[in-house]
Amino acid sequence: MAHRPYQERNRPRVVEIDGVSFERIPIKTHVVLPGEPLEPVVETYGLEHLRDGDWFFMTEKMVAASQGRAYPVSEVAARPLATWLSKHVVKTPWGVGLGIPETMEMAIREVGTPRILVAAAVSVVSKLFGRTGDFYRVAGKKARGIDGPGYPTIPPYDEMVVLTAAEPYRVSERIRELLAGHGLDVQVLLVDINDLGGNILGSTVSADDEKLAVRVLKDNPIGQGHESTPLGVIRRVG
Repeated sequence: MAHRPYQERNRPRVVEIDGVSFERIPIKTHVVLPGEPLEPVVETYGLEHLRDGDWFFMTEKMVAASQGRAYPVSEVAARPLATWLSKHVVKTPWGVGLGIPETMEMAIREVGTPRILVAAAVSVVSKLFGRTGDFYRVAGKKARGIDGPGYPTIPPYDEMVVLTAAEPYRVSERIRELLAGHGLDVQVLLVDINDLGGNILGSTVSADDEKLAVRVLKDNPIGQGHESTPLGVIRRVG
C-alpha cells in the first residue's frame, strides 16, 4: 500500500488556556525499540530540557513498547470473532484502531470477550440513534488505546500492534522519582494523544490537572509518527 507523503507538523509553540500561557516542547529521540529500558531514554533526552515546575510527558506507545507490549502483526492469530467484529468498527483517517482482526484480537485478550461483546451490543443500539464511538467508550481505555500497523506510524511500529502501557500511574511515579534523583522537581504524565483527541493514562498530578493537560495538548503538538518525539515538556510561561 502506498503511503501518503510525510508532512511536517505546524503547531504553535505556546497555547493559552483560560488566560494562562503554556509552552509545549517536543523532545526528539531515537526510535525506542520493543523491550528497550525506559529510564536511559528519559535521562539521555529529557534532562537537558527540564526545569523545576515543568510537566514532563511521555507517549503511551513508547512506554508500552519499552515494556515489551508491541507485537508484530504477522504473529497475531485472530479468532473468527475478532475478524467479524473488526468489520463493524468505525474507521478513521488517523489509524486502523480496532478495525482489523489483529487489533481486535488483542483487545479481546486485554479486556475479555464479555466486555467486547457488551461494547458491540451497545454500539449497535446507539447507532440507531445516530451516536458513534460507544464501542470504544464501553470497551475501555485498554481497548481504545491499542495502536495498529500502518501510516503514519514510524517503523518498525507500522507493522506492529501496540497495547496500552501497563501500570501507567506506577510508571509515572517511577519516572518522577528518577528525575527527582537528578535534582528536578517535576510532574510526570503518560499521554495518549492523537489528531482526534487524547487521554492521560497515568500521571503524578491531580485529576483536574490531567484534564488541563489534555486541553494543552489537544492539537497533538508532538505528532505520533515520523516526528519521533515521544517525550515532551509542558511549561507555564504566563
